[in-house]
Amino acid sequence: MARKPIDHRIVVLGLGRFGGSLAAELVRRGWEVTGIDANPQVVQTYADQLTHTAIANTTDEESLRQLGVSDMTHAVVGIGTDLEASILTTSLLADLGVPKIWAKAVNRQHARILERVGAHHVVLPEHEMGERVAHLVTGHILNFIAFEDDYALVKARAPEEAINKTLADSGLRSKYGITVVSIKRPGEPFTYATADTTVYSGDILIVAGRTSEVETFASLT
Repeated sequence: MARKPIDHRIVVLGLGRFGGSLAAELVRRGWEVTGIDANPQVVQTYADQLTHTAIANTTDEESLRQLGVSDMTHAVVGIGTDLEASILTTSLLADLGVPKIWAKAVNRQHARILERVGAHHVVLPEHEMGERVAHLVTGHILNFIAFEDDYALVKARAPEEAINKTLADSGLRSKYGITVVSIKRPGEPFTYATADTTVYSGDILIVAGRTSEVETFASLT
C-alpha cells in the first residue's frame, strides 16, 4: 500500500520570536507557510520570508475560515504572552477540525489548558531549553533530548571501561540500563550500533534510556 504523501502546508498563528523563527525555518525546509498575526508591523517583517502572510485576529473564527485555516492539516499557535488569545486560538483550531495542532505554552498550567482545549502537541520552549542547557553545563553530556515518561537521548563520549571492547563484551546495557543506538568515529559519520560494534577511544555515542540512567552513564566519561 502506497504511503500517503505529507501535506506540506502549515499555518503559524502568532509571529513573535518563537512563531516567526519557526515559520522561517519551515520555509527553508520546503514547507508552504501561512503566517498570521494581528500586528501589521510584525506581518510586514515576514512578508518576504513566508509563502503567505495575513493581518488578522486569530481569535476570530470567520477570519480564520476566510484565510483557509480550516483546510490546513498542520497549525502552530506561537502566541505566548497573551494567554487568553493563545487558548482561544487553539480552541478555534480544534473546532475547525485541524488534524495536527501544536501550541506554545509559557508554563505547565498553560500547557495543561492548551491540551484540554484541543492542542495535540504542546511545547514549552524556555523550560525545555533551560533543562537541556542545565544538563550540558553541569555534566559530561554533549547533547540532551528529553522525551515523555522520563526517557532521554544523550550524546556522550565513550567511557574508559568500554574502550577496545564490543558493546556485548562491555555489558553497558546490563550495567547501566541504557542502549547505545549509534556511534561516531572521529572524522566519520554516525552509524548504527550493534552488539558486535567495537568502541574505540575518541568515539562519540548516542545513548537512550531513562533520564537518571543516561545521566549516570554520561558521568563515567
